[in-house]
Amino acid sequence: MKQTLSEKILSRKVGHDVHAGEIVVCPLDLAFVQDTTGPLTVREFLNSGFKSLANPSRTILFLDHAAPSSNAQISTDHLLLRKFAKDMGCIISDVGNGVCHQIVAEKYSRPGDVIIGADSHTVTGGSMCAFSTGMGSSDVAVGFALGKTWFRVPETIRIELTGDFQKNVYPKDLILHLIGMIGADGATYKALEFGGPSVRNIPMTGRIAISNMAVEAGAKVGLFPSDDITKEYLEARGRGETWIPLDADLGAEYERIIKIDLSTLEPTVSKPHTVDNTSTAKEIAGTHIDQVSIGTCTNGRIEDLAIAANILKGKHTAPGTRLVITPASKQILLDAIELGYIKTLVEAGALIMPPGCGACLGLHQGVLGDGEVCLSTANRNFKGRMGNPNAFVYLASPETAAYSAIYGEIRDPREEA
Repeated sequence: MKQTLSEKILSRKVGHDVHAGEIVVCPLDLAFVQDTTGPLTVREFLNSGFKSLANPSRTILFLDHAAPSSNAQISTDHLLLRKFAKDMGCIISDVGNGVCHQIVAEKYSRPGDVIIGADSHTVTGGSMCAFSTGMGSSDVAVGFALGKTWFRVPETIRIELTGDFQKNVYPKDLILHLIGMIGADGATYKALEFGGPSVRNIPMTGRIAISNMAVEAGAKVGLFPSDDITKEYLEARGRGETWIPLDADLGAEYERIIKIDLSTLEPTVSKPHTVDNTSTAKEIAGTHIDQVSIGTCTNGRIEDLAIAANILKGKHTAPGTRLVITPASKQILLDAIELGYIKTLVEAGALIMPPGCGACLGLHQGVLGDGEVCLSTANRNFKGRMGNPNAFVYLASPETAAYSAIYGEIRDPREEA
């Protein structure tokens, strides 16, 4: 029987063919936590009587969500995670290294892997053709100890891509459009599988952004095939030997097939307070903004910072509009400094945050005031998401965000096309 990508990856891991609806116990290739979920995971692990990790070299604790720490309790939790890593011999990714999802893409995830993380955006790993999904802290604690977990093999919704992006339209616009189309629960416990002739038009930086937001439609995983783009990305990071070709079988059975012509898409924005509350930037042009946030795990890569720098070069943010830039990793920050993007952005009025989650979670570094509006390239705009339930968060691509920062209001970047 022909298999979807999810079925194929899980079949490879359990050693026999599996299909949607089956329950499988599956070995893990990587398990990780971050500093808001990790302390509970560690305490559950220790309270359960576990004495060792199944695979210390593939167990990672990330200090990224409040990095550097914003209060004494978080600092104490960081100490707990550092001690656990030292005692158990696992990996600690300390403050300043970057967001867990970006570091996993840069250094750890491989095509065909099965990955769990105590963070809902663990689905980012699907960009590398890994069955990568978020789980609760206690479930991840068991995964730490046993090196395996159970899944119900998900049904798959196939996203068939054709056509080419217009100028000023990006993969972020595609995923916002898709979530608006199917709804925040439109893919609950389903696999979103991206394919079709135009999947080759989605670079790895775009695949990461798309997979990252698959969970905003409820998806269990958001998968891209492992192809030449995957291979090139791994080779560029000295991990070319981990590449394998991997794709769904022709004739695989899908619960639903959604066809999207990329040439029909426009710059898209998610409005408060749900990600599926979408419209085009043109439709809401003129909406006042107090802050623009570009970066973090969804759009904090060097390509995203390049887009922002190119738009803002020789210009300045509007009076009264703050621009917060958060690179997704230390390497991205170093590259952005070397290429001159940081200088350009600072000259344009930007504030540069250390690599990490920054303002996205609302713990520090960009919390909004009552009634303030932020246009963000992050992945969520729930009420209170950026630290204040009396504020408003819109989501957009780096180009729409940077262009809007110049005017202090949401604008369609095609104005200058």
